[in-house]
Amino acid sequence: MNRKPTSPGEILIEEYLKPLDMTQKDLADHIHCDYKVINRIANERTAVTPEMATKLAAAFDTTPDFWLNAQMAMDLWALRGKK
Repeated sequence: MNRKPTSPGEILIEEYLKPLDMTQKDLADHIHCDYKVINRIANERTAVTPEMATKLAAAFDTTPDFWLNAQMAMDLWALRGKK
């Protein structure tokens, strides 16, 4: 794969938060986590963990696999770039 995969953070912002007119703070309050965690995911500074994938899945009626697969694609892409 030559192009960088779409990050979970970009998916979160573009496909969920913006269409729902929801802020990162709104989401953090809804899933009972610190705003900083959502902000770090949105800005690609931290990875989506299985726990967070479960919370995002419940919030947006997706599956944890959806979020973890997006994260895994980013992680594998990053590893290929370090060769």
